Amino acid sequence: MKNNKKRKGFVFKTYEADTQSPFEKLFEIFKELITHTSGDFDEAIDWLRSLDKEYKLTDDTYTIEDFIEDLKKKGYIKEEIKGDGKGATIITSKTERAIRQQALNTIFGKIKRSGAGNHKSKSSGIGDEHTGDFRAYQFGDSLDKVSMTESIKTAQINNGIDRFNLTENDLVVEETLHKSQMSTVLMIDISHSMILYGEDRITPAKKVAMALAELITTRYPKDTLDIIVFGNDAWAIQIKDLPYLQVGPYHTNTVAGLQLAMDLLRRKRNTNKQIFMITDGKPSCLRLPDGQYYKNSNGLDKYIVDKCYGMAQQARKLHIPITTFMIAQDAYLMQFIKAFTQANQGKAFYTGLKGLGEMIFEDYETNRKKRIKG
Repeated sequence: MKNNKKRKGFVFKTYEADTQSPFEKLFEIFKELITHTSGDFDEAIDWLRSLDKEYKLTDDTYTIEDFIEDLKKKGYIKEEIKGDGKGATIITSKTERAIRQQALNTIFGKIKRSGAGNHKSKSSGIGDEHTGDFRAYQFGDSLDKVSMTESIKTAQINNGIDRFNLTENDLVVEETLHKSQMSTVLMIDISHSMILYGEDRITPAKKVAMALAELITTRYPKDTLDIIVFGNDAWAIQIKDLPYLQVGPYHTNTVAGLQLAMDLLRRKRNTNKQIFMITDGKPSCLRLPDGQYYKNSNGLDKYIVDKCYGMAQQARKLHIPITTFMIAQDAYLMQFIKAFTQANQGKAFYTGLKGLGEMIFEDYETNRKKRIKG
């Protein structure tokens, strides 16, 4: 949509393409709204109607009702009977996939697809993908890695053109890259602070999770991704559950999240393992052996914090790096994350919500590369 007047509120710059059909234009906005409403169709449509009144998204030739009808015809929504016998409109798995794809395009838009679906290590060595770089032959190198063209060229340089002589010192090997696999656990903080003071931090976190999930399942199908949410406790969710994720009236049990993450990774056969943790709050809760909760929201509780450090050290012993994305700027919390990261020898990013997805992608591409010796 185009509007020469000064805009306020929502600004949809990416939805101004003249080649889009009326349905496509509204669908782009709808996918954004359904993410904000955690999958609530009725609330998303109410928002869409409000935006339509302000920005004139539709006209008499194509209305919101026409859009809803098209959503049904195309299989993006369906009617479901609730337990009370009343009907409700819900989104389908087709919409869930479309939302993940939009998140991927928004956050990781510059990524090119890889035909093989594997990732490369950042170091050259024994592997299966050619790099175009060459080095001298070393004892133990496989003969099928020897480049005859480059070796003959080297022999001519070393021994002269008049008398051809090829020796071991003339052999040249082409470097290759080793394709490895990665098992990743993504932890998402769903404590109450993720929406505290009217600031929505859970929606960007969901978008990052959906983008990462779509990235791994489409570009790196041999990798594994487990998603964990943590509040008072921690539990695993499915990729399809991400659009519906909501913040609860929870404290932050970081220890429970890390315990579950490491339990999941212990079962993986991949040697490359890592944990991503998106959080904006301090650890404020533990579950005691008797099943009771120990909670303290006042400052940093030493008992809780020490348990977190212990989990970080345990992950380090298991060779599982933890990358923490801290979406808060409190100095004392940043100091805790710094100490936590040192205990794990992992990484930490102190950031607002802008750019979070790009940093996760960059670190995912870095951490999932395993150095190999040539």
